[in-house]
Amino acid sequence: MSTVTEPRLVQKLDGQPWEIEGYLKVGGYEAWKRCVAGWKADEIVAELKKAGLRGRGGAGFPTGVKWDKVLNHRVKEHYFVCNAGEHEPGTFKDRFLLKTLPHQLIEGCLIAAHTVQAKAAFIYVNHEYEDERNNLKKALEQARSRGLLGKNVLGSGYDVELQVFDGYGSYVAGEETAMLESMQGRPAMPRQKPPFYPTDFGLYGKPTLVNNVETLCNIPRILYKGAAWFTQVGTEKCPGTMMFSLSGSVNRPGVYEMPMGVTIRELIEKCGGGVAGGRGIKAVFPGGPAFSMVTADQLDLPMDFDSLKKAGTGLGSAGTIVIDDATCMVAATLKYSNFFKGESCGQCPPCRMGTNNLATLMAKIEDGQGTQKDLDSLLQLCGFVKGTGYCTLVTGAAVLVQSSVKLFQKEYEEHLRLQRCPFKPAAAGVRV
Repeated sequence: MSTVTEPRLVQKLDGQPWEIEGYLKVGGYEAWKRCVAGWKADEIVAELKKAGLRGRGGAGFPTGVKWDKVLNHRVKEHYFVCNAGEHEPGTFKDRFLLKTLPHQLIEGCLIAAHTVQAKAAFIYVNHEYEDERNNLKKALEQARSRGLLGKNVLGSGYDVELQVFDGYGSYVAGEETAMLESMQGRPAMPRQKPPFYPTDFGLYGKPTLVNNVETLCNIPRILYKGAAWFTQVGTEKCPGTMMFSLSGSVNRPGVYEMPMGVTIRELIEKCGGGVAGGRGIKAVFPGGPAFSMVTADQLDLPMDFDSLKKAGTGLGSAGTIVIDDATCMVAATLKYSNFFKGESCGQCPPCRMGTNNLATLMAKIEDGQGTQKDLDSLLQLCGFVKGTGYCTLVTGAAVLVQSSVKLFQKEYEEHLRLQRCPFKPAAAGVRV
């Protein structure tokens, strides 16, 4: 595994983030200028395939393959959307990139829209990111004043505009098809996949390229410096770096750019400065609470899509949450179960009822009112609802509970035996 000696994606620029001069000094918009000057779309797609860039939004799908599918679709009316509708617990890297590198995102969006020959292009931003959205709009105005977007870009005769769309304020709206529904004035409810993949049936029912913020911020660097530069770090199947949102029981929570394949231990110790209070690690969510957690004996797992999938979990959007040994896992699981219950759009009955019942059973156990039958029902319910929704929300809710019970069954049994949470002091007069 290679290491990064200097940031590959994030560079320190002078002045306010929307000021264009600092970005131009480090080669900003050079890749875009080459595209406008006549760089063929097929050649751009081929370079992305050669780089092996995989989407940083969760699924890890090959970016070049997705672009190729939209570009060469039999339906010739195409659209482009940047998904900055970030709502995943413990994930805040898109917010960081919007705040610090708006011009790099704009350049990535322009290249993407141009390459797939999009009729219109949008940046869908979480409505809560007010400062970041304002930064982005200022950066767009600066780019427009330099002739980099708008009418007759750089005298080429090519017109392109990027529209900022205020996102719908829910977790499920970050799912790409739900996002597209909300952009058309409908409730943010996911479409069934298959058959309604955005590359075939996206915005206005037309082929649509959807990429997330981090994926698009990689595009200008790859095309400016070349695929060989990008593949110098990371792993063979997951080249490049990843932006990790590190939170929970660490001394230095934040966003850290590290090579794909960095171990969980390195991320926590080198970036996060170790566990807060000198405590031990009980569990880690490598990719957020919608994926199985890992325990302290698995900290040397590489953080890349394939390695974590093989280990029975996932990288997702790299929202890494650390839980220390003073934390009640039943209480922690209940917290995230309540989140999933509150964020279900209610479209799918298994999700609407399943997330509610999972949270209810978890609360019963944590409050000291649970029985063995409740615990059995909890696991049975997980099996019933997994894979039944139009999106992965209910599956994530079930995986969370299954993972927690499997890895920390003794804690659940202690809750049942004591009829209270063992991590809380016993009430006066209660025998332990």
